[in-house]
Amino acid sequence: MAEIINLRQARKKKARTEKEVRATENRIAFGRTKAEKNLSRAEQDLAQSRLDQHKRDDNEKP
Repeated sequence: MAEIINLRQARKKKARTEKEVRATENRIAFGRTKAEKNLSRAEQDLAQSRLDQHKRDDNEKP
């Protein structure tokens, strides 16, 4: 005779494993620490600041 399984529990177990797989994929794709995010933001701000410093002001009359 076949083993009796509870379909509700099997469905929930399958959903949990699929959710864990998706979470692992997202951690790889989007996972960065707060320090990494802050460092990246600081580098972008510095680059933008340097670019703004080199812009010409055409509004000034010579």
